[in-house]
Amino acid sequence: MFIFAVLYSFMALYLQKDLDDDYHLRLGVWQITETEAELRALTSIPSDELEEISYIKSESLRKQKLAVRALLDVMFEEKVYLSHHDNGKPYIENNSINISITHTDKYVAIILNDVDEVGIDCESLDRDFSAVEKKALSEDELEELDDDADDRRTQLAIYWCAKEAVYKKMSQYKVDFAEQIEIEAVRPRKEGELDATFINKDGYEEELKLQYMTFDRHVLVWVSGEAE
Repeated sequence: MFIFAVLYSFMALYLQKDLDDDYHLRLGVWQITETEAELRALTSIPSDELEEISYIKSESLRKQKLAVRALLDVMFEEKVYLSHHDNGKPYIENNSINISITHTDKYVAIILNDVDEVGIDCESLDRDFSAVEKKALSEDELEELDDDADDRRTQLAIYWCAKEAVYKKMSQYKVDFAEQIEIEAVRPRKEGELDATFINKDGYEEELKLQYMTFDRHVLVWVSGEAE
């Protein structure tokens, strides 16, 4: 349930939402409109993190990392220190809150939950999703794809983001997206909900709820909780 939403016109904070009645789940989205220098000036980034970013060759990726830091500054009252586990999963060194991060050339998004593990993913609809269709979808999911090219692309984007979000939440190695992550039939709308099933390697199934939104030729999907 969306209970709070704000669209911002200052800086490039695009959206911030509290996503449940207990305020456990918080979402933030930043639109990257600034230059790299402007992003650096906006952020209170720790020196070791800034040094790490400076080694990145791609300007686009450097800007994405800086935009993540700018969004963190908005979403936390205190200065936080971002780090990553060996498997790439992000965490905040000086705060126990659960965090998941996603970024594209144009947007970065963060989801926070002080109770449960989280997962989020964003993709541009201008991406080529042919590999997703071949490797990440089950036969049942493939049968649900629309014949219309634009609708099919949006479906593929939602399927992929949903599976990535589940994968990030579960944080397991060597997950077969086609066999271990099942997403209910996707019928794209501006925003909606999805049911997902994660099948552990021992056969144990975990039921999850997801939410998604489409905007500015992008798809954003996050795990909103466990199915009741």
